[in-house]
Amino acid sequence: MNKEKAFTVRDLPREERPRERLQKFGAEALSAQELLAIIIGRGVANRSVMSVAQELIARFGSIKAVSEASLQELTTIKGVGIAKATQIKACFELGKRQDLEVDKTNFDISSPQKVAKLISTTIKDKAKEHFKLILLNSRNRVIAVNHISTGTLTASLVHPREVFKEAIRHSVASVIIAHNHPSGDPEPSEEDVRMTKKLVEAGKLLGIEVLDHVIIGRNRPFSFKEKGMI
Repeated sequence: MNKEKAFTVRDLPREERPRERLQKFGAEALSAQELLAIIIGRGVANRSVMSVAQELIARFGSIKAVSEASLQELTTIKGVGIAKATQIKACFELGKRQDLEVDKTNFDISSPQKVAKLISTTIKDKAKEHFKLILLNSRNRVIAVNHISTGTLTASLVHPREVFKEAIRHSVASVIIAHNHPSGDPEPSEEDVRMTKKLVEAGKLLGIEVLDHVIIGRNRPFSFKEKGMI
């Protein structure tokens, strides 16, 4: 019995192949479907790679939703095995990190809006709370942004030892802490207030100043410093 040939982008007329179109016109000229097809590489028996890419977008509803889909969810699409799913996840993750690297270059972190700009691409609109620590040099320029934890912000989840260990390693004098509210409302909870006080006091003992705690909401950030709460 003959094995059916898998369809690839090479089965399309040359002028319609996504890879050739990218070479000729640039990546910005391609549709999301075409870009996904290039990442996936090849289709499966009786199904072209363009059809696989089309179903990915149709099933999840948007490119953003595709980027947030789990490996298990991606592999429910016929033609997307675990290897292709990991390729897709890796490409989206590189895009997120590239955005963050661009923002960090000589970044002056002088306002909560700038804090939000720095990290919102990685935590805004997430379904869970993501807790970040921004390490600063003596001129309040960003040295690094560290991910501390994912989940509800509680004393058991965010321990000062975990929060400050990278700050100690880098010998920084100050930090800014930040996290998102999945609800979109940046107003702090009672637990947020308690946790902030605990981390500020721990920072004083270590000689590391907590300059601010910024909560990222859907439309605006909340700054403990601006509200006189630090």
